[in-house]
Amino acid sequence: MRQAHQINARHNHLVLFAAILGSGMVFLDGTVVNLAIPSLQSAFRSNFSAVQWVIEAYTLTLASLLLTGGALGDRYGRRRTYVFGAALFALSSIACGLSVNSVELIGARAIQGVGGALLVPGSLALITSAYPEDVRGRAIGTWSAFSAITTAVGPVAGGWLIQHVSWRWIFFLNAPIAVAVWLLCLAMGESHDDAGPRAMNWRGAALTIISMGSLTYALIEWPVDARHRLLVSLAVVGIAALAGLLTLERKTVDPLIPAEVLHSRNFSGANALTFLVYGPLSAMLFFIPLDLIQAQHYSAIVAGAAFSPFVVIMMIFSRSAGKLVERYGARLPLTLGSLIVALGYILFSMLPQDGRYWTSFFPAVLVTSIGMTLVVSPLTTTIMNSAPREHAGIASGINNAVSRLASLLAVAFFSALLLAVFVRRLDQQLALLPIPPGEAAEVLASRFQLAAIKSTDPLVQRAVLASFIHAYKLVLWWMAASLAGAAVIGYLFIDGQEREA
Repeated sequence: MRQAHQINARHNHLVLFAAILGSGMVFLDGTVVNLAIPSLQSAFRSNFSAVQWVIEAYTLTLASLLLTGGALGDRYGRRRTYVFGAALFALSSIACGLSVNSVELIGARAIQGVGGALLVPGSLALITSAYPEDVRGRAIGTWSAFSAITTAVGPVAGGWLIQHVSWRWIFFLNAPIAVAVWLLCLAMGESHDDAGPRAMNWRGAALTIISMGSLTYALIEWPVDARHRLLVSLAVVGIAALAGLLTLERKTVDPLIPAEVLHSRNFSGANALTFLVYGPLSAMLFFIPLDLIQAQHYSAIVAGAAFSPFVVIMMIFSRSAGKLVERYGARLPLTLGSLIVALGYILFSMLPQDGRYWTSFFPAVLVTSIGMTLVVSPLTTTIMNSAPREHAGIASGINNAVSRLASLLAVAFFSALLLAVFVRRLDQQLALLPIPPGEAAEVLASRFQLAAIKSTDPLVQRAVLASFIHAYKLVLWWMAASLAGAAVIGYLFIDGQEREA
């Protein structure tokens, strides 16, 4: 009996480690590429919208296919799906590193997101299958903590590579990690949903992609594309596809989202909270490198290390935060954590932009990291405990799809908001300067470069910087409002003490 227990524990550790490495790759490439945005703008001579698509193409396919990825694992084998996702992620990462223009890079990033859609729901589904409910919160806390390690090391290493070698190597590094995931999976047993339907709902998957793709494209291109009728038409197509998806889900015998998963109040509330928390976080991580590198003149490696306290604190305390659900229920940490994150965003908007890390950036990072530590593990544990074990993959897929959809829409929405406020403020600032009208028009023509606009006139350069900081701080207040809404959702919709079996 003792030997069997040791073998089972060893197997569970292999599952946990494989889950950490695989999902860590996906999380890492969702953040470290942000550091390369200034380098990509220079290398490809691209405007802000084109470089934004390098981020959004990845998030788009990732968000669109997470439900499909989770369902594939449940139906055809979680280990098998996970291994295929790791291989696809590695090959597409190599293609990213070999790209010679922004179009090739955007295409490879889209394929990378497909691989990520097989890895992320698979990681939590593997953990849920391996660990019983009474210790699952600690296992997920460990997964969160060690995923934070990869996220902590990644931006620092990525910043060093961008600054001293090339941005291409931030993609090449995924290949050896994927090989390690493959080797670990060889020693794991297979798991799937024996009772679930065997057919895949490919029509639902297609409608998901059409809906998210159309809406995202319209949001991203609206500020820079004058063809507003076309963009409105695409948005209408996206809404129609979403309506078709909801209708199909009610009628089909093989829905992407099983009805019993949606009947849980905790599950629905936790996903709403996920949307309001992870959207602003992704947008902030997108804007911070622009602020640090272009406005405060940090080097790429220092900008990569600037957020290290965030992931270090999560790494140390995520396991303990996971235990809070077992002791106090999820409502308290989710509500309190969301309010603390909102305070962190307000600090980001109020602290000086003077390039002094310990007084102008670190306090806000510290407060934000404490809040997110209280949120992440309890939120994930609530999601996985709210769904039947046989639907672990699809439950994880739904939650991650909500998270990525929030990221997709938040980056698009807040980028459009930031650009609109930046242009309006810059126009006002230039009107007050003693410069020829032609020079002001030339500066405004480069508005899509944001803080990367260069001018030989120091007054113009100061106006560009002031306009960017003004827009950036206003967007941070909108993000704080989203987190306040998350706290309300946590208090009203999440159980205070009892977990759902």
